[in-house]
Amino acid sequence: MSNVTLITFIVYLLGLLFIGIISYRLTSNLSDYVLGGRKLGPGVTALSAGASDMSSWLLLGLPGVIYASGLAEAWIAVGLSFGAYLNWQFVAKRLRVYTEVANNSITIPDFLENRFRDKSHVLRIISALVILLFFTFYTSAGMVGGAKLFEASFGLTYSEALWTGAIVIVSYTFLGGFLAVSWTDFIQGILMFLALIIVPIRAILITGGWEATIDAVGNISPDHINMLAGVGVIGIISSLAWGLGYFGQPHILTRFMALRSAQDVPKARFIGMTWMILGLYGAIFVGLSGLAFISTQDIGILSDFGIQVTTNDAGIQMLADPEKIFIAFSQVLFDPVIAGILLAAILSAIMSTIDSQLLVSSSAVAEDFYKAIFRKHATQKELVWVSRVAVITIALIATLLATNPENSVLDLVSYAWAGFGGAFGPILILSLFWKKITRNGALAGIIVGAITVIIWGDFSTAEMAEIFGMYEIVPAFFLNFIVAILVSQFGAKPNNSIQTEFNEVIRKL
Repeated sequence: MSNVTLITFIVYLLGLLFIGIISYRLTSNLSDYVLGGRKLGPGVTALSAGASDMSSWLLLGLPGVIYASGLAEAWIAVGLSFGAYLNWQFVAKRLRVYTEVANNSITIPDFLENRFRDKSHVLRIISALVILLFFTFYTSAGMVGGAKLFEASFGLTYSEALWTGAIVIVSYTFLGGFLAVSWTDFIQGILMFLALIIVPIRAILITGGWEATIDAVGNISPDHINMLAGVGVIGIISSLAWGLGYFGQPHILTRFMALRSAQDVPKARFIGMTWMILGLYGAIFVGLSGLAFISTQDIGILSDFGIQVTTNDAGIQMLADPEKIFIAFSQVLFDPVIAGILLAAILSAIMSTIDSQLLVSSSAVAEDFYKAIFRKHATQKELVWVSRVAVITIALIATLLATNPENSVLDLVSYAWAGFGGAFGPILILSLFWKKITRNGALAGIIVGAITVIIWGDFSTAEMAEIFGMYEIVPAFFLNFIVAILVSQFGAKPNNSIQTEFNEVIRKL
């Protein structure tokens, strides 16, 4: 990496730290630290939700899997687009209103406890445990992505790169909380969007244009440009089912809760969906154009940039690690200043999700464990500092889990995504739209959904691959739904105060 690129990169990091320091001065209580006082405008909400959603998966995982396997993997993007739209359309406004009516709930476990009047705190505790479990894996995925960036860009060993990235990411989240996270995510979302537009256009032009790029990819591997190549019904269902995950992702749902008004949802939805769809197309084009580009480049030139290349069985020159295709493009195709900005975009994608995950996890520790169980009369300042300590602790555990350099960003993300979608998605939908769901129904659904995700892969033997090879979010989501409804139907009905509150929410919509 040139000195100019390094300086550009460092300036960007210092800017993020500055935002963290400013936000630190604006954070006085736990509501500020966790939800920013419910003051986010539609633009910041949309881009911060998108940036925290897409993570390193958008700039590393998706381009990498398209590069390696072709358009058959693009079904994930289709499923995500539909899921995100439905989440904005049906969940965002109602959740914003309901969490405020339900005793101004500031976390998902907090909302579920207030929604069902659960004085035993069991629902809150189980929900918080699920959040901590799956966010640890999700955060670990981001740490792997950060390590790959620092490793490829600065010539560090994987271990050195991992700990460097962890320190950078934790710093501003520790200081500023939700305001720092949301505003940095807003800036990072813009940077990610521009990067995903500029890089594929530049790569396609260098390769000779769109037709030349597609022809080159087709000559290397005809299956790469066929969305149905090698994909069965189970594979398509599994990929489309990624969209179900949106209904249960705490780091996205908290953005809906933080909107300054439910009336801002339509504008935020338009901004968010435009950003997402164009970004997904950009990531797919990075992967496709990468296959055509890398296969024709001089190995010596690529090696000069620290890009490791191998030759596959067909004699085609390929990246040793497909998830580094975006990094390779940023180093080879652009001058040092732009390269530094593009590397910052990759770090943006990584940080924008990790910071949100750390924040939601730390709020679960402070609000749902520390305050609810151990220190009911804890001061706001005390809770903020408990959250900050939790940020460091959770980040440390996630970093230790990420120490294996063979970890795949996509694999780690897919497991955590299924965990949240399977455990919380059906319960959030039923809680917002069905008056008759009960506390026991919600609790049973969450437990069944989470356990299904955890154990599903253990049954995936060669003989049972046709069934158990399906993405675990599918059985978890529907089993959760069925169990929650059945338990609610056969148990005691919700009391009058719960039903009255539900009706009040409907009136406010």
